[in-house]
Amino acid sequence: MSWRGRPVVVSDPYEPAAFKARIDEVVRGFVAQEAEQLIAVDADLGPVVEQVEAAVAGGKRLRAAFCYWGWRAVGQPDSDALVRAAASMELVHAAAVVHDDLIDDSPLRHGRPTAHVALRAAVRRRPRATSAARSLAMLVGDLLMAMAGQLFADSGLPTAYLARARPLWASLARELIAGECLEILRTGAVPDTKASLQVIRYKTAKYTVEQPLLIGGALAGAGERLREGYSRYGLALGEAFQLRDDLLGLFGDPDRTGKANLDDLRTHRPTALLAETWRMAGAADRQRLGALLGRRDLDTDGLEAVREVMRRVKAPGRIEEMITVRVREALDALDDLDLPAPAAGALTALAHSAVARRH
Repeated sequence: MSWRGRPVVVSDPYEPAAFKARIDEVVRGFVAQEAEQLIAVDADLGPVVEQVEAAVAGGKRLRAAFCYWGWRAVGQPDSDALVRAAASMELVHAAAVVHDDLIDDSPLRHGRPTAHVALRAAVRRRPRATSAARSLAMLVGDLLMAMAGQLFADSGLPTAYLARARPLWASLARELIAGECLEILRTGAVPDTKASLQVIRYKTAKYTVEQPLLIGGALAGAGERLREGYSRYGLALGEAFQLRDDLLGLFGDPDRTGKANLDDLRTHRPTALLAETWRMAGAADRQRLGALLGRRDLDTDGLEAVREVMRRVKAPGRIEEMITVRVREALDALDDLDLPAPAAGALTALAHSAVARRH
């Protein structure tokens, strides 16, 4: 079944590489068309176009996969139009990444200069070049979010189907921005696990897993019980996903993660890993952490000192436990829904792959 051309049959069970290839084709083709129109305005926009294209160049396409299986779990068949709608989730993610890197002043993403760093070359002879590059990066993120809405609306799905999902788009944007704002407001504050988990839920869990699932389900006409199950699965798994990110941020291999281990500590972000470390640390360790967190000149010796405190109080193990509990909650939610076998298998596989990653 398809509303735009003939459907491309995806063999069940879920094959991540085959699905990723489909999403890549849609995203890159759509962005290429948009890039042509942008360049047609003026060739000086070339550096901006390069960063738009770079923002969508990689990724595991998890958000698109959750949207796709949110549709399939209702009993709907594969559809080219649905794949296009699901691909719009990746443009939302690209926009969020560009903005997140800008907010955090991160120099690297996937081993490459972030947009606001790369764009300095385009304005290096201008007054206040660094500020100008940051402004350009902000606009790149804004453009990607607008493009996400356009790709979704032009997916080829019937208007009535799209109307069912429209309120969820408003929620997605509102909650994602709320999470980013909360992270900014709580950066540098005394670490608190409850506050950190709220940031995780709104900044990551909802737009990574829950909302894509709900949007796919809404497009397919999912009932209330299924939607409730999607939320239970999505929130638990989305939190586990970000908790894994917290661990990789400090203990992962930068050559694999593409990000510096020092970023979270230099900016004193409200991560759950730091909050649990603080909660379990004694007075001496808290004093030591307080002297290191938020220092822009923090070096690898400082990083290792923080890691040593974390290991001593067994904070990494505590985060692993939190991940395990949440994955179990997500899988229990799936079991309660009695989904079609292909969808149940795919969502189970996605749950494991989302938290077992090394980058």
